[in-house]
Amino acid sequence: MNNWFKLGEYVSESLKGITPKYVEESDVIVLNQRCIRDNKIDYSFSRFHDSNKKFSESKIIRKGDLLFNSTGQGTAGRCAFVRSLPEGKTVITDSHVLILRLNDYYLTECFSYMSFKEELLIQTFMDGSTGQGELDKLRLFNLEFRLPEKRERSIICKFLNDLDAKIEVNNKINQELEAMAKLLYDYWFVQFDFPNENGKPYKSSGGKMVYNEALKREIPDGWEVLPIASWIKKDKSGDWGKDSEQGNYTTKVSCIRGADLNGLNGKGEVKSPTRFILEKNEHKILEVGDFIIEISGGSPTQSTGRMSFIISETLERFVNPLICSNFCKVVTLEDEKSIYYFAHLWNQLYDAGVLFGWEGKTSGIKNLLFESFITNYKVVKPTDEIIEKFYDKVKPIFSKIQKRLQENQKLSELRDWLLPMLMNGQLKVGE
Repeated sequence: MNNWFKLGEYVSESLKGITPKYVEESDVIVLNQRCIRDNKIDYSFSRFHDSNKKFSESKIIRKGDLLFNSTGQGTAGRCAFVRSLPEGKTVITDSHVLILRLNDYYLTECFSYMSFKEELLIQTFMDGSTGQGELDKLRLFNLEFRLPEKRERSIICKFLNDLDAKIEVNNKINQELEAMAKLLYDYWFVQFDFPNENGKPYKSSGGKMVYNEALKREIPDGWEVLPIASWIKKDKSGDWGKDSEQGNYTTKVSCIRGADLNGLNGKGEVKSPTRFILEKNEHKILEVGDFIIEISGGSPTQSTGRMSFIISETLERFVNPLICSNFCKVVTLEDEKSIYYFAHLWNQLYDAGVLFGWEGKTSGIKNLLFESFITNYKVVKPTDEIIEKFYDKVKPIFSKIQKRLQENQKLSELRDWLLPMLMNGQLKVGE
């Protein structure tokens, strides 16, 4: 028999984090809102608190805690269950994170799964008294879930954890594959030790370098320096269409927004909405070799210009054809085999903060001055032979990455489909 459980009735302690004194490095890790997503903790966004500044021991995160982002439209309501903690470190949260403690570990984990399932609902539990929106704790505590009996909770949680663990393994493999491709790019195109005609590292083996006045540095002999625009064959704008089929808006698509680019690259979920566009705009549908570039958005610490690119395995992740939103632009290259070199080159410029210098503002929104940037910013263009060799080396890597992302998507869909039925007793986990 499965019963209805009201979250607030089982909370033994609820508290907010601290206002941290940030330092470069310490033994005290601070979790913020960016760390909490997908019912997990992403420590890559964490920071450090000055260990000389004291705080209550009750604020120290414990295994079994349930964390909720408590402020900000679109971020408040995201949850994470604390399954483990890093060794040798003290973990706390900032004041924008709500910490809930229950007396039953597996009951808490069940609540975390169901809260994650209902994140979109929980994100509506807001009041605007602080100006940026605050999660209404009373509404959160009154939320009821149908959950299994105590003896079944650990079995169900282990099963769901196994699915999550497989997803995490795939993510780690993808990180290693991405690192391999970037290492090769750096070796060939930053250090200029691509293989020469004898298969030896070009620069290290005495390959001829020539000084380029435009870049103020040496580049390999035979390489050119050209504006980014010289790489681009054509571009196309985005389309938002309609949210339902109506009139001539009959072509069903999934729309990639700036918020979906990280997920498309494997750094989170893709939640692209289903839209309907005009048949005459089907030329905007994304194809293999297209690059999606965010041209509006960003933040004070994040420039516009985030990018993702389309290969055949990317399209296999979606049921519908893809378009991008009006806040993005799509470009197609002159040479389809330049795709992986161009992707790494663009990301290198983005990571270096170059695109901050090519932004304007309209109505408070930052816009990438795309045409001006690609026309005026010059980059190195290797020989076609080297670009083709790089393409052949890394194409299988990115194929594997997208295949694993496709597998993760199916595992997530399976988990989300099974979750409510396991919790309400329609299905049971066998031995």
